Amino acid sequence: MTSMPPSASSPPTRIIATLEDVREGAAWLAATEPRFAHALDLTGPLPLRRRRDGFAALLAAIVSQQVSVAAARAILARCTAAGITGPRKVMWATDEELRACGLSRQKVRYLRELSQAGIDWKSLRTAPTDAVVEELIRVPGIGRWTAEIYAMFSLGHADVFAPNDLALQEAARLLFAMPHRPKEREMRAMAEAWSPWRAVAARLLWSYYHVAKSREGTL
Repeated sequence: MTSMPPSASSPPTRIIATLEDVREGAAWLAATEPRFAHALDLTGPLPLRRRRDGFAALLAAIVSQQVSVAAARAILARCTAAGITGPRKVMWATDEELRACGLSRQKVRYLRELSQAGIDWKSLRTAPTDAVVEELIRVPGIGRWTAEIYAMFSLGHADVFAPNDLALQEAARLLFAMPHRPKEREMRAMAEAWSPWRAVAARLLWSYYHVAKSREGTL
């Protein structure tokens, strides 16, 4: 499985590499949408939130599905202690060894699928967002949300969003005084107005969500 390089007609993908990039995006959003300016006043400077890319990033994403943060960290720690961190190690490990790390049978299957997917991680670094997402969702256990988060934080794409994220939906409902929490399709349409800085809009909405919920005493 290999990623398609960007075509000659594709615009270059803007990469968020530093906090200055995040500040630039936040300033653009605040100037474009007054409610973002209000949110930024409440949240303060936004985080960079860059992560390493590659197999380990998606291994961690699969491990984290449908478990608490503490449980995911414990499972990842056991995987690391057992030396099961790369695709070859996952392929060589027995089901019993993987289950001993705390992985469910389904996640064992997902990690084996990922280890055999043949993804060209280096080529993904220069691929456009749509190509990254389409490449990753071919792997069982990786949905569009996981692929979009990978493009956002592991690759640093500036113009990617995760409209199926419940916290982003709830933050949008609160910030834009909506009568209902927007679903994925509505959220994706809303985010079009935040291009070319949709990934910074996501950071701002996540930060605003924590501020708003803290004020409500629900966090």
